Amino acid sequence: MASGPHPPRRWRLAAWLLAVLALAAVFAAYFSPHLMADLANRIWACF
Repeated sequence: MASGPHPPRRWRLAAWLLAVLALAAVFAAYFSPHLMADLANRIWACF
């Protein structure tokens, strides 16, 4: 069933929901400074 040039509404809703959840996870990670420092150290260790 072709819906034209726009993606179906449920895919747009799923994409928005995923984006909001990702942003919420990043925002929540900043409440734990130890986690951010540990992550930065792990990334830096790769170089």
